[in-house]
This record gives sequence, C-alpha cells and structure tokens, in this order.
Amino acid sequence: MKLFKLSIVALAVAGLTACSLEGDDGNDGAAGVDGSNGLNSLTVQTALAVGDTNCPNSGVQFDSGLDTNADGTLGSDEITDTSYVCSPGSSEVATGELLTTLNNDWFIAASAEVENNKQVWMDATGTSASISNANIEVAQVADDEELQAMVADLRGKAKNVILFVGDGMGISTITAARILDGQLKGLDGEENQLSFGKFPFSGLSKTYNVDAQTPDSAGTMTAMISGVKTDVGVIGVDEDIERGECSTVAGNELVTALELAEIAGKSTGIISTARITHATPAATYAKSADRNWEDVSDMPEDAVTAGCPDIADQLVNFEANLEANYEGLDVDGLEVVMGGGRRHFLPNDAAFNSIDAASEVEGDRTDGRDLTAEWQDMYENGVYIVDQSGFDGLDTETTERVFGLFNESHMQYEADRGNDIAGEPSVAEMTEAAINILDNNDEGFFLMVESGRIDHAHHAGNAYGALYDTLAFADAVAMADELTNDEDTLIIVTADHGHVFTIAGYPKRGNPILGKVVNVGADEAATASDGTPYTTLGYTNGLGFRNLGDETNSDAGYATAYDTGRKDLTDIDTTTPGYHQEALVPMGSETHSGEDVSIHAKGPGAFLVNGTNEQSVIFHIMDFAGDIVTQADAVVE
Repeated sequence: MKLFKLSIVALAVAGLTACSLEGDDGNDGAAGVDGSNGLNSLTVQTALAVGDTNCPNSGVQFDSGLDTNADGTLGSDEITDTSYVCSPGSSEVATGELLTTLNNDWFIAASAEVENNKQVWMDATGTSASISNANIEVAQVADDEELQAMVADLRGKAKNVILFVGDGMGISTITAARILDGQLKGLDGEENQLSFGKFPFSGLSKTYNVDAQTPDSAGTMTAMISGVKTDVGVIGVDEDIERGECSTVAGNELVTALELAEIAGKSTGIISTARITHATPAATYAKSADRNWEDVSDMPEDAVTAGCPDIADQLVNFEANLEANYEGLDVDGLEVVMGGGRRHFLPNDAAFNSIDAASEVEGDRTDGRDLTAEWQDMYENGVYIVDQSGFDGLDTETTERVFGLFNESHMQYEADRGNDIAGEPSVAEMTEAAINILDNNDEGFFLMVESGRIDHAHHAGNAYGALYDTLAFADAVAMADELTNDEDTLIIVTADHGHVFTIAGYPKRGNPILGKVVNVGADEAATASDGTPYTTLGYTNGLGFRNLGDETNSDAGYATAYDTGRKDLTDIDTTTPGYHQEALVPMGSETHSGEDVSIHAKGPGAFLVNGTNEQSVIFHIMDFAGDIVTQADAVVE
C-alpha cells in the first residue's frame, strides 16, 4: 500500500464522501472489454482525531481502490492507495486556554520568584543599577581583559563577613525544622521558609575529609575557614599532620579567614553554643594535632613536654601567637568570644568554681592556671561574663571586648535553656550583641557563629532537640540579616556535615513532623508490615528508642543502654521533647553522614555560591568578597 501525507490543499476535500469514478467507455466503472461494464473505483474518507499517529493534530484519511467483489463498499483488502490531509499544528495558545494554570497560586508565586531571582542576579553581578526593570544597565565588554577587569571590580565589596555554621545541620534537618517552624506558626508547615532559606544564592558543599568519606567537625571547619581540606580530628593544620603527634604541627599550620581579618585591621568574633574550645570554633584560631586537646589535662605528657599548647591556651593568647608569626605585626586580638567550656580555662580546684558550677570541681586544668584571670590581666578594658545577668549588663556601644563563658561544658540545648542554673543567652541574643560590638570598627568585622548543639541532639538520637536548636540558629541568622546591610556584608550559612537522620513514609500534608505517619486521606496512624505505627523521623543508627516525656535535655538519653529496633508506638506521644526516635543499627552514639550539605548566601560575593563545591571553596568566596588575603598581605609586607 502506498502511503504519503499532504498538508491541507483545499478545505473542500474535507467534505468528500465515498464516490465512484466513471470509466472511459461512458459506463460506470473502469473501461471494460467489448464495451461491457468494468469494476467500480471507490474512494473513502475517514476523519482522524487529535493524537492520530499519522496526523497528530487531526485530519482526514483517504483510502481508494477497486470494488473487486462488487458489494459497493471498499474492503481493507481492496485498498490500493492511502493518503492523508493533516491539520497544521497550533503554534500559539490563547491566554484563555491557560487560565487554570495562570490563575493557580503556585504558578503565580513561582513566576514571581523567577523574576525576583533574575533581578537579584543582575544586582549581585553589577549588571543592573536598579531594582526597576525600566532602569537596567547591561555590562558590555569588548575582550577578556575588560571582562577580567569587571570581575576584579566586584572583589572586596564586603566590609563585613559573617559565617554561620549549623553543626550537623544536614538538608533533612533543615527540611524538618522548616516544617516544624511552619506548624508552630499555625501553617501546614511544608510551605514555610527559614530565614536563610530566603537567601538569593545557594549551592552544595562536599564534606569529605582528606582521609575520610564521612567527616568530622575538625576537618570540615578547617576546610571552610582556611580553604584547605585536611584529615579527621585535626585543627588548623593540613593533611601532612599526624594526628596526636605534637612534632608534626610545625610547618603544617594554616592561616584562617579570622586571622586574615584580624591582620587586615577588622574586628573579629567567635560565638558557639558548644564549648568555645570545641572543634568548630577552635578551627578559627587554633593549630592542634588533636581536636581533643582542649586543655592541658586532655593532652599526652609528651605533647605537653614538647611545648604544644592546648586549645584554650591558644584562644586566650590568640593576639600574641598571631603577632609572633609575622615580624612587626601589631593586632588587637579578638573582640568577641562567647560560648561554653569554662572548665578548660579554670584550674582543677573548687576555689575557682563559678557561680553556676554544675560539678563539685568545675575546672579541669592540671597546670594550676586560671586562663580567665590571664585574659582579664591582658585586657583591662575587657568584660568577662558567665551568666544571663552579666550578658544583659553589656553596653554594646561602649564595650570594647567581651569574653563570655556561659557554662561549664556546652551551653544548654535551646529546649532546655530555661533550666540553666544562672541563665544564659540564646544564640540570636549573642549574635545581636556581637554585631553591635564589632561594628564599632569602621574597618569592618569578621564573625563566626556556630550552633553546635544541633549536632549533639542528633548524636543523642533526639530529633526534638536538634530541630529546636535549628530554629534558634535560624533566628540568629535573621538577627544578623536585620542588623547588617546587603551592600557591605556577606552572610554565608552552611553546615559542616549532616547526620543519618531521615524523613520517611508517606505522611499527608500538614502531618505533625514529630508525629507518627498518617497517610493521605486517613485520620489514624499508618502501620508498618509488623502491624505497629511508625514516625516520620528516624535514625539509621544510634541509641534508639527512649520515651522520656517532658525531658528537654537531649543528653539524658545516654543514661541507659541502646534500645534499637522496632517498638510499639501505639500509645506513645512521639512529639514530646524527651522522645528519641527509633534507630536501626545499635551504637553508643548516632553518627555523622557523608552526603553534601547546603550553602546559603547573600550580600557581596554571594553570587559565587552555586553548584556543588568542595567545602574549602567557602573560604575563597569569603576572601573574594572581603579581599582579606590582599589586605592582610599589605600589612605584613
């Protein structure tokens, strides 16, 4: 059968019906023999619907052939030719045909977001002089040299840099916290955004350490703050270090963004809800062969004898140590230090206990030194504080320097903060005070803020604690955003690593994120194949199930041995502060995970945050924005 397609040649064709063709002898049919009648030739048209294989936009099919059995119809075995007249495709869609889509709230919101993101990009890269679409300047360059000059002009626009690190704040943690925050506001939750989720630029960070697929906080923070990836468990040194070997530190030290900012004349600050000597904050100022060398009592005797200083010592002597590295350098040291970890600064003597000491003997130091007193002797204009009262008494306009150690060990979990013996500020309150002190310097400032207890609650297997600390962290980011200007302040929000924390099952929209799974269309908790309900949130490994009710201290879960595997949760309220989610693999503490974490940014240089990056790139983005390497080099040359 011959097949061919034709475009529409005449509208009249569509009106054809079955017809006969006359023979040459004047009678019906084909020419016969000796004047007798021949066979009829028939043509049949068939309308084709939209979607037909041969005419996708509809049309008409024409079949022709001889009526060999003389029954007056054209059978399929009698068809000798087939042709098509196809309707042309529609190249335009009328707005009215799209009204269902165009009037949809999701469609409208997403369309507006795209337009806003386009404008943000133009503003960030200097290709737009105004938010108004009517006043857009497009940068024109004639050659690569001009392009390089234009990019160079974007360097150093940030007078201030703030790095926020949510320790252990993986993407699943951000998602769950975002939903919880929305539900606390009376929303379904899923549509909500945390403060940094609204930042215009974002990307991913690869968290592995040089020697580890799944990282720790020492190696990851060293990468972020120095631009160099390194091994697990070491602070401020490169991968050539041998962990625990004091002698390998010399020659392998790295320079940090905080140190460069200090050399450049900026004010500098460190905040953490963990011990201020813990891995993440320590990486900003210390060089250590082991993250655990927080004070002299934590160090092996050979390291002490060899002269390696403990981390707390390095914090108090930050100014002197930095000046010793560069001939003729004169800096003024850290203006803001706030966090936990008093025990590492005090002698192992009850006479030195603070007013809110939780232990009979608060201090751990075995060398008899009181580093808080040494700090006060060095900085007579500095203010040392240990509780909420001392914090509330700060005058941020006149205070030149503050050293706040609010707890013997880590600061309280946000959910448990009200139970602190003498009270302690939130991470948002510390951030506000720090910025108000640091911005008194016209040269600008560098501030690192860590929410360390997100990580600790996850290790304890307590999602409630981790999520509430994430919300407190988001409040701190919002505070920093409110107090600073996008034109001169780069804010980066990221995590050092994630956790084996999952959001699973098929819960319906708005289902309590800390609750049991209730399927779409259902009102009762769904059950697994074992016939018992299960929660949306869970852990791959760790201590497992605990039902501690109203207990707000996540660490209380360590009081009993692990209890992993499935439990009957039918009569258990899984939304309470003391509920610890089920875990699969029994371990003494839940572990980190190895997946990428997110980076969020706004302000000068923020447009460099995109794609999937080595974690060490974060340092280089901060350097591009603040030009701190060049500024520091100019001072020490």
